[in-house]
Amino acid sequence: MYFDAIAKIVAERTGCDVSAVKPESRFSELGIDSLDTVELLMNLEDEIGIEIDLDQKVETIDDLDQFIQSKQG
Repeated sequence: MYFDAIAKIVAERTGCDVSAVKPESRFSELGIDSLDTVELLMNLEDEIGIEIDLDQKVETIDDLDQFIQSKQG
């Protein structure tokens, strides 16, 4: 549901092509560390218009997508 927004921001952050970002892509494989994750989340909040309080570890793009969906009820 939020995959496209996440992929867009990841691609902008890493300089990779958005088509290279897959649901199973791990943030670590994309070169995103913990500091990058914080900035990515802030950008994502602006993009989708909701606050994201990440209270669990997410390793893949799909993990983050599923986490956001679960918080939206």
